[in-house]
Amino acid sequence: MASSEAAPAAAAPEKSVAVVGLDDSEHSYYALQWTLDHFFANAHFCPPLFSLVIVHAKPSPTSVVGLAGPGAADVLPFVETDLRKIAGRVVEKAKELCVSRSGLKMEDVRKLSGNEGTVTNVLVEVVEGDARNVLCEAVEKHQATMLVLGSHGYGAIKRAVLGSVSDYCAHHAHSTVMIVKKPKVKH
Repeated sequence: MASSEAAPAAAAPEKSVAVVGLDDSEHSYYALQWTLDHFFANAHFCPPLFSLVIVHAKPSPTSVVGLAGPGAADVLPFVETDLRKIAGRVVEKAKELCVSRSGLKMEDVRKLSGNEGTVTNVLVEVVEGDARNVLCEAVEKHQATMLVLGSHGYGAIKRAVLGSVSDYCAHHAHSTVMIVKKPKVKH
């Protein structure tokens, strides 16, 4: 005898998540703009394939000051204030780029009730810590299918000394990693 119970309706598939790592550099802003241009270009006509999460890794004051010796503790509150200002600037610039891509003005965005085919439904996070770890953890947290990073274009020696966030993420993030390189200006 056949069961009369109906099978539960299949849930609508969720959008894939793209995480964009953002610092206060023109290279990371270019990577965000590139992502918006290539994956959210027709947001008014066709819903984007990705949900967008923008992550800014704010360094801790002690990592910025380091082992500066006596008097370093007196500087920490000023460093923290400066780092908060930078994080605020990064968040505002990211929002401006997303809003400008949507073709709306900030006043109009505040009136919207939801995504409505724009690039205004974006999650922006500021997380304290080393950018390498913060971005890899964001990929895990949001179950992202793609991580987008800007390339500073450092040479091998500078990259070896400073360490490369994009290189680390390319090897350790559990997602596709897209490293966007800003084209050089030809003279």
